[in-house]
Amino acid sequence: MGNREDLLAGAKRCLMEKGYAATTARDVAGAAGTSLAAIGYHFRTTKALLNEALVEAMAEWGDELARALAEDAGPDATPEQRFEAAWERIIESFARLRPLWAVQFELIAQLDRAPELREAFAGVTRQARLGLAEAFHRLDPGLDESTALALGAFHQALIGGVAAQWLVDPAAAPSARELTAALRILAAEFRTDQG
Repeated sequence: MGNREDLLAGAKRCLMEKGYAATTARDVAGAAGTSLAAIGYHFRTTKALLNEALVEAMAEWGDELARALAEDAGPDATPEQRFEAAWERIIESFARLRPLWAVQFELIAQLDRAPELREAFAGVTRQARLGLAEAFHRLDPGLDESTALALGAFHQALIGGVAAQWLVDPAAAPSARELTAALRILAAEFRTDQG
């Protein structure tokens, strides 16, 4: 790996171990096995390096999630069974990637003071919504982008909400079965209102 890639890998490690605010340039250079000057040469600032490392880490999680959601619940699975199976995999990922979720929530509170970070989050958010619509509904975003964005936003809100609950108290956070049951109740209520 070149210095740039080493710095990104070191920054990701530091983000996961120390969080965003507590990570220093010296921490990253030490983790990467590079000089402090390499940060300035490749990224200009430590903040720019950390932002790029975070966006990469989020994209890696998105790729992992897409692979997990691609694992089908079986050819005869109902949409409800697919939803529950997908949520089992999502919740499992919270345990493996707890530091990444913690860093994301740490940064959300700072977005008003970091326009470059807000812009990066916004770009990732849009792509995540399209990917979630494709993964959960097998919907080609190119054919109906507005529906894909709406469905993706729903799933993204649900993932963020469950992740927040899981970070606070994993034992009390809803399970895949509980989420499926709640969705079933909501769907029945919608049908009753229309009837």
